[in-house]
Amino acid sequence: MSDSRPNIIFIITDQQRFDTIAALGYDYMDTPHLDRLVNEGVTFNQCHVSAASCAAARASLFKGYYPHTTGILKNADSWRRSWIQLLNDAGYHCTNIGKMHSWPFQTELGFHERFVVENKDRYLEGRYFFDEWDKALRYRGMVKQQREQYRQLPDYNQSLGAFDWLLPEDTHPDMFVGDMAKWWINAKPPQHPLFLQIGFPGPHPPYDPTPSYSKPYLEKDLPLLPVTQQELAGLPPALKELRDHNSKIDHDSIIMPLQPTDEQRHRQRAYYLANVTMIDQKVGDIMAALEENGYADNSIIIFTSDHGDCLTDHGQSQKWTMYEQITRVPLIVWAPNRFAGGQQIDGLVLQMDLGPTILQWAGIEPPSDWEAETLAPALTDPDNFSGRDYVYCEQVQDAVLTDCKFMTMVRDQTHKLIHYLDEPHGQLFDLVTDPNEANNLWDHPDADLHKQRLLGELREWRIRSGVHTKDWCAEYR
Repeated sequence: MSDSRPNIIFIITDQQRFDTIAALGYDYMDTPHLDRLVNEGVTFNQCHVSAASCAAARASLFKGYYPHTTGILKNADSWRRSWIQLLNDAGYHCTNIGKMHSWPFQTELGFHERFVVENKDRYLEGRYFFDEWDKALRYRGMVKQQREQYRQLPDYNQSLGAFDWLLPEDTHPDMFVGDMAKWWINAKPPQHPLFLQIGFPGPHPPYDPTPSYSKPYLEKDLPLLPVTQQELAGLPPALKELRDHNSKIDHDSIIMPLQPTDEQRHRQRAYYLANVTMIDQKVGDIMAALEENGYADNSIIIFTSDHGDCLTDHGQSQKWTMYEQITRVPLIVWAPNRFAGGQQIDGLVLQMDLGPTILQWAGIEPPSDWEAETLAPALTDPDNFSGRDYVYCEQVQDAVLTDCKFMTMVRDQTHKLIHYLDEPHGQLFDLVTDPNEANNLWDHPDADLHKQRLLGELREWRIRSGVHTKDWCAEYR
């Protein structure tokens, strides 16, 4: 291949917390292949997403703008364009394998080819859409495990979304996506520079690993963040309503009791972490295939996730909140021939900053009105990279977050503020003295200077964003 530009392999999971990789200090995890990426790559320890749910976060990542700019604020908001088209136009062969979570699912987004695998449950956007995984199961005479089946279990309401995958292991969606990625890599010799997006559906719920993966975690002492009655009493009304909502409605096969036991919490977490280890095994297979087929020497591999999961921390289920367990995600860049390995960067970055970084690697000038900022300086000169002064995250009212018009987070290195539109209440955390975000300082007089400082930054940011993106229009969705 005469084109010397790097192949870019973009691996993104769904709903994976930052504290799920052993090499980053979480020794209860079994993740040898992600550990390799950490040990040989560059890790951003403070990477935050710009939205607290799947589609809005992914649209922001693949467009380079905040959700309030794109107008894609919740799942099933329509989007059809991304910066992947710029890679396509510049001569990259662009392939998607697995989850992208755009709507409609079949939109091309600039890819030459797409092998789509979406969530097991599709109640909101295209429940009867048949993806590659559905077709493969149907060909083998099988029906995927899903909510209708789990609802028949006698302990469904107490399982917190944790179930055993009882079909053959290779039919699990994460195994299926990993195997399909390996198949594609083995079948495609490198003729053009490659952008390969591999989207694992897990560890998004239902949390349903095979028993061989969950058993070791069930036997481990796993960390569970204490949830006190004082913390629950101090929640803003919208988050109290969210708790009540999730105790009655089984989004993604989860009924979240208001007071789950430690045993329930431990079991849910064990199944979730087991799913991460399943994905880790497939990452190892993908790495081996890249090396065996001549891609690895001139490739940059990125590993990240679209947001995290509370897993009952803070008394909450899944996402839709602004705790660190949601907004902070893994971000690893692996390219030993380009960037010195084993580095960890603590400056604040937004996940959407990957967009201009990837375009620069491909020799493409990013659009001037993007709100994303390149990470290239961090990778070439990490000692002098300070990161963003602030990061931001947004979530609009939807079918789950029913008592909140719009939620916005602003965070710096020491404090985090969550603003609820048209409401007198909010959340404020001192991340230095209270890294677990258990003590809400919103009404505490000693924290008022930080509250006003961050409210002021929130106002300036929205005005600045509107001016900066004034020529962007919705037709570019």
